[in-house]
Amino acid sequence: MEYRLTPVTYDMLPGWKEDDPSSLFPSMARASNHIRNVKPYRKGRLGISAASLEKIYREAEGFAPADAAEARDFIEKRFRPFRIRPANGADGFVTAFYEPEVEVSAEPDETWCHPFYRRPDDLVDLDDENRPAGMDAGYAFGLRTETGIDYYPDRQAIDRGWLAGRGLEIAWARSKVDVFFAHVQGAARLVYRDGTVRRITYAAKAGHPFTGIGRHLVESGELDAQTVSMQSIRKWLADHPQRVDEVLWKNRSYIFFREAEVDDPRLGPIAAAKIPLEPMRSIAVDKQIHTFSSLFYVVSPTLTHLTDGQPLRRLMMALDTGTAIVGPARGDIFTGSGAIAGELAGTVRNAADFYVLVPSDQAELLDG
Repeated sequence: MEYRLTPVTYDMLPGWKEDDPSSLFPSMARASNHIRNVKPYRKGRLGISAASLEKIYREAEGFAPADAAEARDFIEKRFRPFRIRPANGADGFVTAFYEPEVEVSAEPDETWCHPFYRRPDDLVDLDDENRPAGMDAGYAFGLRTETGIDYYPDRQAIDRGWLAGRGLEIAWARSKVDVFFAHVQGAARLVYRDGTVRRITYAAKAGHPFTGIGRHLVESGELDAQTVSMQSIRKWLADHPQRVDEVLWKNRSYIFFREAEVDDPRLGPIAAAKIPLEPMRSIAVDKQIHTFSSLFYVVSPTLTHLTDGQPLRRLMMALDTGTAIVGPARGDIFTGSGAIAGELAGTVRNAADFYVLVPSDQAELLDG
C-alpha cells in the first residue's frame, strides 16, 4: 500500500506536551541490545534503518529521565515527526490485543481436553525456493511429506486429532474457545492447577490465511457490525455451544507455540521484535512498511477508555506485527495481560492519526 508523508513539528502533535514517554526508555535499551548483539531489524519500505535507531537507543541505556519533559526533550533532539497516512488520504485505524490468561492442566482428562501444541517437526518454512508451483505465495509454512511439500492440515483437521499422540501438547485447557482466542492473540499466560504460571508465545502456524470469525458472524447476520467486539463474539459462542466448531473452523489458521518463562509479570510476551512488549506503549504495525522498534505518536480522539476518559495521544514503539495489520497507518495496541487487559482490548476499533518519528540523520531523505 502506498503512503503519504507530511513533515510536522512537535508543536503540531496534539497533546504532545502532556505525554510522558519515560516508560519507553527500557524498551529502547532492549532494542539497542537486540540490534547490536543479536540481529538488526529488517528495513521496511519507509526506509528507517535499524542502525540509525540503534545509535539513538544506545544513548537510552542507563538513562532515566527525571520527568516527562526530559523524556520528551530526549526524543525531540533525535527524531523528526512526520504524519503518515495512505496515499488516498484515508484515516489511520487502531485495534488492540492482549495476552490472555488461561487456566490449564499439565495432564489431560475429560475436563481438561483442549491442547496447546508445540511446533510439529513436519511443518516446514516456505519461501520462493521451496514453495510448490501453484501454492499461493501467502503460505509461509507447509507440510513435509515423502513426496514433497503440501498444504498443512487446517484448524478443523487438527481439532479432529491430526496431531494427537505425537507428544506435542504443552498443556490442556477446559475451553476450546479460550484456546482459540489465545491463537488469535498469539500468546498466553498459562495458569496451572498448582498455581504455577508460565507463558506460551508464537512459534509458527499451519500456514492457512486468517479469517476473522467476527466478520463471519456479522456477514451471516448473527452480530451487528456496529457493536461487534471480542466480548460479543465470546457471548455468542457461549450462547450457541452446538455451533462453536462450525464457527471456529471458519478460521483455518492454526497457531503453534513455544514455552517461555514469565520473568517480569508487568511486561508482556516477547513478540516479533524479540523483546518484551510494554503495556500501552507497544504497537503492532505492518512490517513490510515499517522497521521494528520505530516510534509512532498515535492520536485517536474517539479512543478514550484506554486513557482514563481522555483521547488517546501517546508515543509507542513498533514491536510486533500481524496478518491483519496492513497499511502505513494501521496499528494494534498491546493493552497488557489478563482479563482486564482483554476487556480493554476487545472494543478498540477507532480511527487514528499516525505520526512516525524518523531519526534526524535520515529525515532529510524523507522530506518532500
